[in-house]
Amino acid sequence: MVRTTLRSQLILACAGLTLASCAHYTPQPISDPGSAAVLQAPVAAVLSQQATEIDRPYLTPVSIDLSAPLNPNQIAIITVLSNPDLKAMRARAGVSDAQVFAAGLLPDPSFSMGIDEPVSGPPVAANIFSALGFSLNSLRTRSVLREQAKASNQQVRLDLAWAEWQISGNARLQAVRVLELRKALAIANASETSARSLLSRYLRASGRGDIPADQVQSARLSSIDAFTNRQTTETSLTAAEYELRRLLGLPPDYDLALAPQVLPQRAVDSAKLFAFASKNRTDLRALLAGYGAQEEAVHKAVLDQFPTFDLTLTGTRDTGRSTLFGPAVGLTLPLWNRNRGGIAIERATREALLAEYDSRLFQTRSDIAAAIGGIDIARQQRAAIMDGLPEIEKFALSTRRAAERGDLAIATAEAAEQSVRDKHFLLVQIEQAIAEQMIALEMLVGGPQEAWN
Repeated sequence: MVRTTLRSQLILACAGLTLASCAHYTPQPISDPGSAAVLQAPVAAVLSQQATEIDRPYLTPVSIDLSAPLNPNQIAIITVLSNPDLKAMRARAGVSDAQVFAAGLLPDPSFSMGIDEPVSGPPVAANIFSALGFSLNSLRTRSVLREQAKASNQQVRLDLAWAEWQISGNARLQAVRVLELRKALAIANASETSARSLLSRYLRASGRGDIPADQVQSARLSSIDAFTNRQTTETSLTAAEYELRRLLGLPPDYDLALAPQVLPQRAVDSAKLFAFASKNRTDLRALLAGYGAQEEAVHKAVLDQFPTFDLTLTGTRDTGRSTLFGPAVGLTLPLWNRNRGGIAIERATREALLAEYDSRLFQTRSDIAAAIGGIDIARQQRAAIMDGLPEIEKFALSTRRAAERGDLAIATAEAAEQSVRDKHFLLVQIEQAIAEQMIALEMLVGGPQEAWN
């Protein structure tokens, strides 16, 4: 009786220790999306502290003041730290870390027991049996699975780094767009004001019978065009500002100041940039890591063709009170299947990944060459405008002076001045295209201009 009590206490103690070592469920409710805590997540103090500690090869750690004009480096830092999509991707990367941890764990043994009570015959004793099983096949593939999980985790981390680089580049693109559209809007406002003033004068002159109706109609069409251009520019600017705030993880109504940006220098040779991209683009490195993970998958598929091996230790006390103990071995005989289908699938997947990597390299080379060609064309267009702009400005100034002396009509002077504004408007568009294409080239190459040489 005492022995039975001690045995029961020992079983209960072992069960208690087992349960105590288990994980416990803790709920994690979702925050109210309308709460102030969610809207004020990228607060200035926390963001500034994180910005001084950021560790990215293409960013310079700095202290950030959101009330001051932001330069491209600060815009990229805020995007990496506060962009909601990147936060979600970093959280998902934690799943990959957990998978590496899980791949290194040993499998738990299985245990079963039972009792058979005699229902007829002499009541000698109950038949008690138990079994303790071990899956030895998982030990054979444990190292392969662990290496596969590590390679997959590396791929996830490299894909995350590539996403950070791309999204921060998009934020810098939007910042350039906002700056240039603000310049364009100022020009469009001046053009609209001038066109309205001219139309007003023409309407008064037409009422007096001084000018024909066709001149009034021409002025009216010019005023409508100026209004449409100003409205289109204003709409584009508003959309760019909202998109920039979204990328930065800031509230939609946040008042954002941007520092002026210098027009980038000319791009270097296409072959040099491709050589840099092939070594530094994290998406290409992620594909290589994925290929390494698939190599391990092929290795595991080859190992799975061999017999699986399970060991079970059984103990039995029969109805005659005889105690039996012995091992049992389970094998899968590789007679017909031999995992040939699994091996074929994994090898085909490996070939597909290699082809995808080669295709990405080819696309990278083509995209870099096309981007450099577009930048060169835009620079030629800018140079042509800059060459002719002084003469147009000089002509506009002389016509204004002549109009003030009464030698020319004011409409002639305003038309000359409008041609200057048109050239400046076109110049802003071309400079915006150059800046955007240069940032896009950085995104293609996988590193900032400072690192190319």
